[in-house]
Amino acid sequence: MSAPTALSKDKKAAALKVVAELGVATGESAADTHVSAEIEKIAPELSGMLRVLTCGSVDDGKSTLIGRLLWDATDLYDDQRETLRRGKTVDGGNPDFSLLMDGLVAEREQGITIDIAWRYFDTATRRIVVIDSPGHEQYTRNMASGASHADVAILLVDARHGIKRQTRRHAAILDLVGVKRVILVVNKMDLVDWSESIFRKIETDFETFSWRFGFWEAKAIPTAAVSGDNVAAASKNMPWYPGPTLLEYLESLPSRVTEPTGPFRFPVQTVLRDSRNDFRGLAGTVSGGSVRVGETVVDALSKRSAKVLRIATMDGDLDQASQGQAVAIQLDTDIDVARGSVLSKADTRPVTARVLEARMVWLSETAYDPRGSYLLRTATDLAPVSTLKIRSLLDLETLEAHPSDACSTNDIAIGDIALGRPAAVDTFGDAPETGSFMLVDAITGASIAGGVISAARSEAAAADENSFVLTRAMLERGLNADLRDKPQTEAEFRRRANEVALILRAAGINVEIESAPDYSI
Repeated sequence: MSAPTALSKDKKAAALKVVAELGVATGESAADTHVSAEIEKIAPELSGMLRVLTCGSVDDGKSTLIGRLLWDATDLYDDQRETLRRGKTVDGGNPDFSLLMDGLVAEREQGITIDIAWRYFDTATRRIVVIDSPGHEQYTRNMASGASHADVAILLVDARHGIKRQTRRHAAILDLVGVKRVILVVNKMDLVDWSESIFRKIETDFETFSWRFGFWEAKAIPTAAVSGDNVAAASKNMPWYPGPTLLEYLESLPSRVTEPTGPFRFPVQTVLRDSRNDFRGLAGTVSGGSVRVGETVVDALSKRSAKVLRIATMDGDLDQASQGQAVAIQLDTDIDVARGSVLSKADTRPVTARVLEARMVWLSETAYDPRGSYLLRTATDLAPVSTLKIRSLLDLETLEAHPSDACSTNDIAIGDIALGRPAAVDTFGDAPETGSFMLVDAITGASIAGGVISAARSEAAAADENSFVLTRAMLERGLNADLRDKPQTEAEFRRRANEVALILRAAGINVEIESAPDYSI
């Protein structure tokens, strides 16, 4: 790993405060000239919690591994320990540590993980959030949901079986949702007589396929979760492994980046109004970059701009709002902005896209139907899908994309999405929050697929001879006659157009919505 990054002046001050509260003595010179050793020890904690996803095939021992970690490294309540000691035991007379994670009755009865389980615990140096995901193929959608929140993933394999198809699927999903650090935990080493050759072969197999993904770090660690070998304490049974234990490695990893990164993006969630104080604020969470009072921002859809007059929060006004902060932004001009709009800076605007190239994991039990009615859900927007075309599927054995026009549950697909109207989006590499999406059923609202945008284009796909173009003139003559020539009501115009498009799509008619006029000033 690379050397720790030097702390900023603000973080040095925060570190000194934390150290003082912990009772660690620091000299005055350390505060003035450098960050002391004590401060560097807690520096990773200043960036927030470490979110750890566990994934792998069924019966690889994910819940047991995390249960053992909780048992060895945390201060469990005495009654919890006593309950486990009195309960059923597993190999070697050890308690069934999986019970610390498997919380649902069905999970305990079947001995499997079904739903995502979240556990928070503190080690000697940091706070860790464990996201325990199911291994069964039918619950892959739950794993994908958990992966979207993770900083690092623990990918488990059984030492007796090595890399499986489900292992490759999970690795591909981790890459798709942007997880950059992966720990391959080769579990149940006790069942292969602590064999170094078996571990090295699995490690090599992992390295062979993981280079295809965009992982920054990929570390393999041999463990035996039931006995605790290399979980929180070094194993005496594997002297040939000189590396860190799982806990040591987790404690060395950086937390989720809290410094503003990427271009400024502010997906508008709702509009807040207070007529008594003449306040109209655009509420949402900054998904990338930062913005200051006085800076000019642009609405990507309408192309209208205004200056930031005020940044309000429940705890008072701010001079600057940064990535991850929930705020209400008041502009000096009341431009027509509503839920689904994305504010940015003029020189780094998102794409006002009509055509997307995407990678997605198919979550629905209903197979892809080119005649299906879908909606594209981004950070706060919901746009009708005009056409969805699957081009290829990822082969989980070779990890190559093969041409295909079909897609079913748990497939990882590459396809093209044509939208019925423009939506403000980014590519996932440029801005992950506005570069990811969900496909939902237009009728039931059920989740269909989750994916990331690899390319976005502003031009609409050429409508085929069976497409119906819903023009502005058509809507203005009837349904939207009361909104004619009123730029401030464009959001309502779009909403009504979307509803008409949804009804037509549900009837099996391909619909294109004519683009809105440019009200920019």
